[in-house]
Amino acid sequence: MDSRIDIIKGIHPGKFIGRELKKQNSTRRVLAEETGIPYQTINAIIAGRRNLTTGQALKIDSLLNLEEGFLAILQTYYDIKQYREKELANLYTGCPRIRRILFWDTDFDKINWGKYKATVIKRIFERGNKEEMDEIKRFYNLSTSEIRQYQPKKIRSTKLIQRTNG
Repeated sequence: MDSRIDIIKGIHPGKFIGRELKKQNSTRRVLAEETGIPYQTINAIIAGRRNLTTGQALKIDSLLNLEEGFLAILQTYYDIKQYREKELANLYTGCPRIRRILFWDTDFDKINWGKYKATVIKRIFERGNKEEMDEIKRFYNLSTSEIRQYQPKKIRSTKLIQRTNG
């Protein structure tokens, strides 16, 4: 069980249950009837809108022929992941004063500045101006050694010219 959990830990158990039902050619309705868990609850769990209780996890473990406690452990890992993401989000409150257009591909107001710290820094160093780079350094309180690891590698123009001519 350990290797299987290591591969999927952090995902909602409902996603796993949905996949197992498909593999076994079963339905949510059958799962609800055989476990005694209301159909609406099964739907909410599979959709990720509701967490599993220990009792529900044990019933579903038994029906899907999983090792006892497997889904409960998966739920615990999911809870830990959610807690850590919330901690990271609270670590950096507010948002840096940078242009929103730099993050055209996402909802700027929903960026988790702690969780995506490395991605944000790389994006600003690649596409931002000097003021935005300074703001990111201030926002994340970056040291000089930290800054170096995020700066994009510079291409020498002489090597580029030699390759195109040769």
